[in-house]
Amino acid sequence: QVQLVESGGGSVQTGDSLRLSCAASGGTLSSYHMGWFRQAPGKEREFVARISRLLGSTSYSDSVKDRFTISRDSLKNTMFLQMNNLKPEDTAVYYCAADTSSIKSDYREIRYWGQGTQVTVSS
Repeated sequence: QVQLVESGGGSVQTGDSLRLSCAASGGTLSSYHMGWFRQAPGKEREFVARISRLLGSTSYSDSVKDRFTISRDSLKNTMFLQMNNLKPEDTAVYYCAADTSSIKSDYREIRYWGQGTQVTVSS
């Protein structure tokens, strides 16, 4: 069973950038479809981005498209989320997700989760 550990969160200003990392252990990253979700206070966990297992195809939510980039480094067994031009509405706990099936947009269908990392964007 894969274990996921996120890092890289923090407090930044509007327009700043952050790069989140998700380190995998107990399994090979390339064996899983991977993704990022986020959860703001009082809101449901929402899909942010996904990267497919074999081809590395990516897709994003409309709210982050053209600002965020998901990627992975198979040698380091790590996935990344580069976040540029951050906005206050990006404030949330960001979670790394993995599954042997494609990453669904509904968080309830995801098998493996990391513990989350807080991102706070102030205006």
